[in-house]
Amino acid sequence: MTKIITVIGLDLAKSVFQVHGIDAEGAVVVRRKLSRSRVLAYFSKLEPCLVGMEACATAHHWGREIRALGHEVKLMPPQFVKPYLKSQKNDMRDAEAICEAVTRPTMRFVPIKTPDQQALLALHGVRDHWVRLSTRLINTLRGYLAEFGIVASKGRMGVEAILDTLADDQDDRIPD
Repeated sequence: MTKIITVIGLDLAKSVFQVHGIDAEGAVVVRRKLSRSRVLAYFSKLEPCLVGMEACATAHHWGREIRALGHEVKLMPPQFVKPYLKSQKNDMRDAEAICEAVTRPTMRFVPIKTPDQQALLALHGVRDHWVRLSTRLINTLRGYLAEFGIVASKGRMGVEAILDTLADDQDDRIPD
């Protein structure tokens, strides 16, 4: 008689995922590796069960995909899964720890984000990165120009003054 998987811990990775599944009594039913291309095919053949994953890169995507196959998917912050790790960290042990952690009644879960929510987060993240990068570049340029005696104020007006100075062919403070 085949034992029915009731809970799966899925450790996400770049190319090979680790599955750890248990039955209703907590006995290990499956431990296996899955290539990224085989994950959905594997879960589509399973009876609906509880699937736990750490809320890390790609977790929201996989959570949506696996949930669409009828499974209950729960994401957990990695720091809350770590206490369930029984020994040295590796993918197989991580999947086992995730499987155990997802069944705990006091576990905190992360809601699965929609594609629109993720797109908005990406937009804000890229904008924030761009602002920090441009500020860093502007401050670097201000520092270099100060070595030539060209001092500009901070902010947008300072940047415009720097650009005007750099564009001025008659200003001989900066060598060609």
